[in-house]
Order: sequence, then C-alpha cells, then structure tokens
Amino acid sequence: MRADVSMEATRSKQSVQHGREDHPASNARNATYPGGDTTPKGKACHGFVSLTVLKQERLKKAKAMAENAVKMHKVFSVQGPYSVVRAALRARGWVEQRMHCPTQTDHRRHSNESGACNNNAGESNDDYSGNLEKDQDPDVLYDLMSRLVRNEMVYFYWTNSVDTINTKSLQKEQITNHFVKSESFTTKVGLCVNLRNLYWFDSADPDTFFPRCYRPGPQDEMPAFIADYRRTACTSFLKYIVEREQGVQRDGNSHNIRGVTKRRKLPSSPVILSQMINSALKVCHEFLESLEHRDIDMHSETPPTLTKEEWAEFINGYYLAVHEGVEIENSDRFVTCCKAMLQRLLEVSPQQDIDGIHNIWIIKPGAKSRGRGIKCARRLDRILSLVDCDQTLTTDSKWVVQKYLERPLLVHGTKFDIRQWFLVTAWNPLTVWFYKKCYVRFSTQPYSLHTLDSSVHLCNNSIQKHLIPSRERHRSIPVDNMWSDDQFKRFLSSQGREAQWQTVIVPGMKKALIHTVQTTQDLMESRKNSFELYGADFMLGQDLCPWLIEINSSPTMAPSTPVTARLCAAVQEDTLRIVLDWTADRTANTGDFELIYKQAAVNMPPYIGVNLLVNGCKIKPPCSLPPMRSPNNSAAKRHDPVKKQPKAEQVNPVPKLLSKSAQSQINYTSKGVTSLPPLPPVPAPVKIVSPNLPMTVTSIPLPISPTSNTVLLWKRKPKVSVEVQPRTSLPFSNSPDKQ
Repeated sequence: MRADVSMEATRSKQSVQHGREDHPASNARNATYPGGDTTPKGKACHGFVSLTVLKQERLKKAKAMAENAVKMHKVFSVQGPYSVVRAALRARGWVEQRMHCPTQTDHRRHSNESGACNNNAGESNDDYSGNLEKDQDPDVLYDLMSRLVRNEMVYFYWTNSVDTINTKSLQKEQITNHFVKSESFTTKVGLCVNLRNLYWFDSADPDTFFPRCYRPGPQDEMPAFIADYRRTACTSFLKYIVEREQGVQRDGNSHNIRGVTKRRKLPSSPVILSQMINSALKVCHEFLESLEHRDIDMHSETPPTLTKEEWAEFINGYYLAVHEGVEIENSDRFVTCCKAMLQRLLEVSPQQDIDGIHNIWIIKPGAKSRGRGIKCARRLDRILSLVDCDQTLTTDSKWVVQKYLERPLLVHGTKFDIRQWFLVTAWNPLTVWFYKKCYVRFSTQPYSLHTLDSSVHLCNNSIQKHLIPSRERHRSIPVDNMWSDDQFKRFLSSQGREAQWQTVIVPGMKKALIHTVQTTQDLMESRKNSFELYGADFMLGQDLCPWLIEINSSPTMAPSTPVTARLCAAVQEDTLRIVLDWTADRTANTGDFELIYKQAAVNMPPYIGVNLLVNGCKIKPPCSLPPMRSPNNSAAKRHDPVKKQPKAEQVNPVPKLLSKSAQSQINYTSKGVTSLPPLPPVPAPVKIVSPNLPMTVTSIPLPISPTSNTVLLWKRKPKVSVEVQPRTSLPFSNSPDKQ
C-alpha cells in the first residue's frame, strides 16, 4: 500500500516537472461538465470569454488602423532612441514598421567605426550607447500593427546615420531625415575647405565668423600655416609689449601681465628687445603690403624679410618672453610704434582680438567627433610633431590646425560654447530654418591658458560628463554643466548686455550658418523629400560676436540633463511640424523654428554624362570668281546690269569655254597664267552666249598654287550645262568668234 502511494506521488511529481497534464489534479480544467461544456461555470467561464472578446476587439482595431495607415501612406520606421519622434508620429496616425535594433555592443562598435571615418553621427553615438530603448513596445496594440505592416512600404525614415538606408533606392514619396554627402560641411576638413570658397557666393569674409584653419597634409598648406604661425607670433609679441606697459590684467583669461606669471632672469643669450620689435614690425609691414597688392612688382628673387636663422632667433626670444616670462628691458619707447602697427592690423585682420598673445593652435582629427583626439599646443615644433605622428592621416588630409580663441567670453571665469540647431529642408531651392532655442555647455575647470588640458578648453558633454567639476568654479554653474538660453540671457542681463542677444549673437549665428550652407549647396545631392537637423557649436568673443567651431549631423537627442530633456524633445516635435505639417499646410504651426533663408529655385541643366558633344555647321566655300570682261567696257555696260565690283586679288573659278579673242588676251608664262583680263560680275549661274554655240557655263574652281598667287588652269574638263538661247553678240569682244 505504501509502495503504491509512493509511486503515485513520484508519478505526480514527474508530471509537474515535465509540464504534463495527465495527473488527475491537473486534468481538472479539462474535465467535461454538464451540457458537454469543457469550461467550468461561474467566474472562470466569464473570464475566458471576456479575454477572448478583448483579443478579438484589439486585433480588429489593429487591422483597421494598419489598413488606414497603409492607405494614407503613413508607415514609418525609426532607428535609435527617438521616443519623441515615435510618439509624435503615432499621434498623427502613423504606424511603425520595426527596424532591427542593434545591441549595445553592436551599437558601440558601429559608433567607433563610423566615428573614425566621418562625422555624420555627431555626438549622438556616445550618448546613445547608454540610453538605448527596448525594441519591444509595452503596448500590444502597436506591436500588432507593426507586424501587420511589416511587408508594406515605409514612407518616413528617421535614423541616426545616413548609411542605415540606401537613399538611391528610395522612391520620390519616401521621406528620410538625412542628405547624402553632408560631410562637405559636417567634417572639420570639409568645413575648412569649403568656407574658403565663400567669395564665389557672397561678399562676406569667412574670417569674420570662422577661425582661420589649415590642412597640414597638402604641400601648399603646410608652408601657409607656418607663415601664419610666425606672423601671429609677431603680432602677439607687439600686443605683449603694449599690454605689459599698460599693465593690462587678464586674470580671467589666464594672463596677468604684471605679476601673475613667474619671471625668470635673463638667460645666457639675452633677448634683444629692439631687434625683436624691429623684426616684428618688418614682418607686419610686409603682410600689409601683400594685402594691398603693393608687392606685386617685387622681383621673385627678392630675399625674404627674415632668414631662417633670424626666424629661429625671433621665435626663441618670443617663447622666452611670453611663454616662460623672462624679464626684458624697459620698452616704453617702443609702445607708440607697436600701437600704431596694431591699429593698422586691426583694420584688415578681424581675428586680431581673439588671437591673444600666446599663439595657441588647436589640432583636430578632420573627421572625428565628440572631441576625440583634439589637442592644444602653443609651440611650432610641438604642433608639427602632433600632425606628423600619423603619416596616414597627414597624407589623407585628416588633420586640421585651427587658431584657438584665446580670449573668449567667459561666464564667471569658465569657458562655454553654445549648441544651436538648424534645419535644412531643401537644397534647391536652399531652405534653412533656425531654431530659436539653444543651450550652453560649460567646462568643468576654470579657464586658464597656463594649462592646455581638455577639461579646461573643451566643452563637449561627451568629455565633461566624465569629469568632476572643480571646487574653484563658480557656484552658479550647475553640476551638470548646462544652461538653457533663458539662463544665459539672465546672465547677460546682469552684465547689462541682454539686448545684444538679439542684436549681435543671434544675427551673427544666422549669417554664419547661411554662409556655410551656401558654400556646400553645389556639393549636396538635392532630394525633394529629404531633410536634416544639424547641431552647430559656437563660441562668443568678448564683444559677443559668435564664432563657428563645427557642425554635426545627427546631433545628440539624449536627455542627459534636465535642460536637454526639455529642449531636445521640443526640437524633435517641431522638426516634424515643419516636415509633415507645414509642408502640407503653409499656415501650420512651426513651433520655435524660424525660416531664415529661402533661395529662388535654380534651374539645373540636364546631366549628359562625361561624354561631351560639340555641335557645329560646315563652313561655306569662298565667293565665286568675278567673270572676265574685255577691255572695251561699252558692250559690258549694255549687257550687264550689275554694278561693277572691285578686282579681286585671288580668283578661283574661271569659265572654260572662251572666245579666241578673249583667250588671246590671257598672258601665258612658263609657270602658268600670270594675269587675267577683268570681267564684269555675273550672278551665278553665269550665262555666256555666242552666236554659234549658245550655252550656260557653271562656275569652275581652279587650283591655287601654294607658293604663289597665280591661278593654274584646270587640266580636267569639268561638266558643263548648256542652254541654247538666241543672242546676237558676245560680251567678251566686239566681234563674233571664228569657228
């Protein structure tokens, strides 16, 4: 008995473990109840019925919504953590077709690969890696609709990379949030190169809003950069002399001319101040002459202003005086001439105020983003060593060397930059939208030029979010290192400069963005249903003029701080207002977007490929030879109503059949015919009539000797057409021909 009980218990346990339902207890729900119904009466029955009805109603609703979305061309696909875009599209009746969502490891790998070769991802990849959304939607209804439209055409794509979809295979009605070839201005190399062509599109000077930039790879740009560095060292030294005597204190901007820098005694080879100032003035004067084109008549073999040895001596003295703080002699007597030269340079050099005195340059990988690989240096040999460290990047022009803004506007002694969004909805006609909201990003350390660490000079959130803010930083700057534009305007108001936000900062940013897209319009592939949202980074000078640093495609939309959580959501919603609502209805709400540029449509010539075809027509032969006539002009005047023409120097055609009297008038030589008697002009065809043989003779070409102007008789008899007409006289002579 105990054995039977134990065996039954064992069998029951195994049934439970294997999920079997052959145990009597587990088969209770499969039992047959009165009436032949297998479902128990009461609450359980009503629960199963209601659940089945609910599923059927949900499926019916999902089918209706999916069918309507397909009919209305409202199927979209989103790749990346764009929950705001998903919600806004669903609210408009769109249905999502799920895309493959990569895992975090795959996403980071894709981020590293794409960031190494292009700048399309901006800062997005780094910020998205820790904020990936789950692919599964908690709402079963959207999941059902996504499955129902999985084989339908997608009419709206929003991705975080242009390489996600093949834009060439898209149909005209399909919308995508990327343009092809945007690297012409979203990479540092592209921005550096294309802004030099601004004079072809507008009369503006790029040096007024973009710090001068060079590519050390091309052979012609490395000497140009070295020349700029040397010239900047000269102007920086003149500034140093003037500010040293005036006692200018720039403690917030890292330099106290009087006493902050530790002075050293004179080295073994003392700095000769008069010689250095004379060299600096000569270089600046030569630069001004070149700008005014007064050096155009200078001989090519004219020796340079400073020799290689003199440059080395000047640069070394500049380092000792400005960088290392070596004491120099009294320079009061040189201040006047230094001031005069600086004033002349200020009139032609718009970047003189931001150059400072330390001659610092920033070295950037030409196609990387999020501040990776960026370094600052103040010595020429250090800059050249950083550029030459990777010959592959140097050869391929993947480095750019740009002048660093040494004297930016600071907020409580801390450096910042501005992230500004703008939207391009078409390239022909060029249409640019400017977003009225932006945010400010701070560095974690107070600003100083005594150190060139990235924690001081780079404001990228991808770098600063991993650093601990300094205790010496002002308390009004938040720990998350961000301000909204309203907070920044309140700071300007405290400085008495709030009005300059609308009069200087915003107009300057708009002009810089318009000029930038103008220079790249011809390089972009214009597509009707494409758009792209860009993020531009600006810095402000002490006069509040904005300076464009770089432009990113696919800017980060991660809610990393309360400021970005609010503004990034708003800019995504307003982007859809422009792309979907305003495009269909020009009176629709555009949110905080403002249309700042709308170009007239440009008619594009049809593309005919690389094979060129030249169309032309055959050149007509020269005029016919005037007909000969006899010396006696009386008969010619009676029979020829045409006005007498001047005798031609060279004649081609001549009639073959002539009367003997006319032939006797032709002078022959051993070399050919030397002269022909003049004939009255006869319209073609020439009709020559004789009493015995009336006929019409067409013009007969005669060859011309290449060595002389003599006309040779044609040996071969040409074909003639004869027309018999009764005439009484021959215009070539006064007597009839003898047969």
